[in-house]
Order: sequence, then C-alpha cells, then structure tokens
Amino acid sequence: MEFMGFLGLVKLFGIFFYVGLFAIGGGLVAATFMQQILVEKYAVISAEKFYSMLAISESTPGPIGINLATYCGTEIYGPLGGIVTTFGEVLPSLIIIILVSRFFFNFQNKPAVQSAFSGLRPATGGLILVAMVSVFMVSLLDIPLFSQTASLADLFRWKSLIFYALCLAVVFRFKKVHPVFVVAAGAVFGIVFL
Repeated sequence: MEFMGFLGLVKLFGIFFYVGLFAIGGGLVAATFMQQILVEKYAVISAEKFYSMLAISESTPGPIGINLATYCGTEIYGPLGGIVTTFGEVLPSLIIIILVSRFFFNFQNKPAVQSAFSGLRPATGGLILVAMVSVFMVSLLDIPLFSQTASLADLFRWKSLIFYALCLAVVFRFKKVHPVFVVAAGAVFGIVFL
C-alpha cells in the first residue's frame, strides 16, 4: 500500500481512525491493531522497528496509543503524517465521549449496557495479552537464530532475559520503586549491552 500524496494521508487517517474507534482498552490494544495493520498487513514498518517505536512510546510522557500513532505517522509520512495519524487516533474518542456524555446517564443501569461492559472486559484483556506476548517474543526470544541453529540455548536473548528478571524482582520486592526508574534503567541497559 502506497502512502504517498494526499491519498496516502487519507489512508493513514482512515487506518488510525479505525484503530482509535475499535481500540477499547487503551494504548496496548491500539498497539496490537497498529502492529497487525502496519507490520503484518501492509508491511510499511518492520516488526523490529515497530517494537522499538512501542518501547519509546511507552517510555515517553503521554498516552501510549497516541504517542505510537504520532511516531508511526511521522515515520511513514513525516511531520504531517504524525499530525494526521494523531488526529485520526483521537477523533473517534472525542466523538464517542460527546455522544456518551449526552445519553449515558439515561442508559447506564440498563441490563444490555451492563452486559456490553461485562463482555468488553475479557475482550480487552485478551488484546492486551496479545500485545504483551508480542513484545516478549521480540525482546526476550531470538526466533530467527533458533530457526537457523535449532539449539534451545539460542532461543533466548539471555542478557535481556536476565535483565527482565532483575527488573521484575526489583518491582515486586521494592514496591516503592517508581516505574520511571525501571524504564530509565532499561534504556541504559539497552544502550550499554545491546
């Protein structure tokens, strides 16, 4: 799929409007949709680059989904693409919030509305789980090397796996450690060791 000229911007807007409309559950759900569309379906961004973009979007201030949309748009089309994708990602939420704020209080206690919310919870959890597994596979497993050697020792990215285990231990052991310090440590680790 070409993303050149005015039609390219319209296509990008449409893709991110779709992501913003159906990514119920937050930024990691939006990231799953973006990965499926931009990496798997249209192959405009490599998987490795996408997950690096996701890591940067998670470590910068602001909502992950919007950060990632801006980053993807800028990567594909430049600054104008970043503006278009951000607007496309945010517009459905604005429309829905305006509509819901007018009518929700009249319908919030209806059984159908309660059932809809009950169904959205596990679906959202599943989409977040897909994003988590995808990030784990790229960051902790070296599947291409394992495919070549068929050695179980080559399946894991050992430095990353050990660092992940240490970060997990720190977060669970020292509950007062702010996550920003773990993210900063991850950035330093990546620069020094990877």
